Amino acid sequence: MATDLKEQLTADLRTAMKAHDERRVSAIRMLRAAFGNLEISRTDRKNPQYGKPVTEADLLATVQKEASQRREALQFAEQAGRTDLAEKERAELAVVEAYLPRLLSREEIVAEVEPIVAEHGPNFRAVMPLAAQKLRGRADGRQVNEVVRELTGA
Repeated sequence: MATDLKEQLTADLRTAMKAHDERRVSAIRMLRAAFGNLEISRTDRKNPQYGKPVTEADLLATVQKEASQRREALQFAEQAGRTDLAEKERAELAVVEAYLPRLLSREEIVAEVEPIVAEHGPNFRAVMPLAAQKLRGRADGRQVNEVVRELTGA
């Protein structure tokens, strides 16, 4: 069931290896390792997801997590003035983001959040969980937070 993304990664890895694109190969291998770690974690009896099959949604969540980690590392590298590391993280982030569905723009997020604010009032604590749930996987969480704060005046 969760093989489409894995098959795509395998095919892309093969292509990148033939093209001698080391950055792309490295990023794809990192994603495949994250998928392997997810599958292994499902065999741990202490894991709340123990025994459940890995779905395409689980794999997409893993890709989103890896992209988030790359964004954070990029931010730290830029703050430290490490242009070499920033360049590496930017390249890896571009590869990882290619496997994510298109994220909503700021204007689209505002359009989705405005009805929630209209229904629940300008209460950040009431609106944020609903907005996060509605936009999960379709928008960047930080951007959703900014929009909700802006619209609620928090």
